[in-house]
Amino acid sequence: MAIEYDLVLGGSTPIELVAARAFPALAERPTGVVPLLSAALFEPYGFEVTVLAEDDAYVEAASDQGRWEWEPVPSVSVGFRLGKAADPEWAVANMLSVVRRLLDSGDEDAALVLNSDLLVLVRADGKVVKHHRETWWSSYPAADQLIPG
Repeated sequence: MAIEYDLVLGGSTPIELVAARAFPALAERPTGVVPLLSAALFEPYGFEVTVLAEDDAYVEAASDQGRWEWEPVPSVSVGFRLGKAADPEWAVANMLSVVRRLLDSGDEDAALVLNSDLLVLVRADGKVVKHHRETWWSSYPAADQLIPG
């Protein structure tokens, strides 16, 4: 089973700009035709990434307070599919570095979800709230340093 993370950014930020914020190095930047950009970055990062513009998104995931729902219209989804051969701690640290770049370089509301089911973090009105600290966050030693809050 693949391990997938989706960072959903609320708003109409162009996907080319999201890709440039996420991957400043042109050689690593996802490419394609709008509304979908992608890049296989297994060697440098341990994952494949997609950037997708969506007119009508729906996010539902398990949070610390039960089921959490969000319907950002429009939105951009940045998907990370971790490679089976990659060390999970290394790949997650790389993914969180990209998430941090996106959070630092924009002001969109955001949600990071694991396997379409587990809410990892939410940013609303500029405030980041981490979910599943004792299970997910504690499993990755570098996570708290990469994403403060």
